[in-house]
Amino acid sequence: MDRRKIVEKLEQVEQENLNTKPKRAVVAVYWILRLIVIGVMVMTIIHKNYESTFVCVLVLILFMLPRFVERNFRIELPSTLEIIILVFIFAAEILGELKSYFITYPHWDSMLHTTTGFISAAFGFALVDLLNRNKPQHFKLSPVFLALVAFCFSMTVGVLWEFFEFTCDQVMHTDMQKDYVVHEINSVSLNPDGLNTPIHVPIESVIVNGEDWTEKLDGYLDIGLIDTMKDLQVNCIGAIAFSVIGFFYVKHRGKGKVAAAFIPVVLNEPEAEKENDKEKQ
Repeated sequence: MDRRKIVEKLEQVEQENLNTKPKRAVVAVYWILRLIVIGVMVMTIIHKNYESTFVCVLVLILFMLPRFVERNFRIELPSTLEIIILVFIFAAEILGELKSYFITYPHWDSMLHTTTGFISAAFGFALVDLLNRNKPQHFKLSPVFLALVAFCFSMTVGVLWEFFEFTCDQVMHTDMQKDYVVHEINSVSLNPDGLNTPIHVPIESVIVNGEDWTEKLDGYLDIGLIDTMKDLQVNCIGAIAFSVIGFFYVKHRGKGKVAAAFIPVVLNEPEAEKENDKEKQ
């Protein structure tokens, strides 16, 4: 290796080290949220609520995950994406679970699932785009194809999460799939003539184990189905939103600032950079 190559290698390593240094905004958000979680954890220990203490410990570990990925897989996460991940973990576990925001604010769960759909689409998009650019002979993938892959990847993540919620509810007797009260149903099974025509039935009274629950429920209690479909619908909205952004990002090759704020970047890809420069020329 001649002197010029050694200098280039040193410059490359130096640039990678600069890219992997913590960003000020990310560090600030990280420590603010971390201190809040530590404070909550101390309170759970004082009140001997050790289940909540475990959740706090889990959150502190998850907070370190983005930095772990960057250091060990030589991937740079944009500051915007990293901050959203940290806030998402805090909002889901501390506010959602421990502070019962999922119950207090009905749309809290929908907001988180929409965010999940958006972020998952970003990772799916980056996965295909980065793998393609790091191939010795990479193919010029269609923007429509990349957007479709991002959408499908996000929806797959959403479906797998719903499988997880259903499994926990069935095996561990949790209530991750929240119930909804249904005030009316349309069913062909209730058609007295046996025809394939749905009969509209308003729910006027509810009796559970001989006890009248009409005033408490004011309708039929759906067990998780509506919650699952609602979660997948908002996940779909988030996935579509990023897929559209990613489409224009690829179409104009890197000029989309919004998409760039969410797409992870692989450090150490000199070959891909050279080929990209040739394409621009």
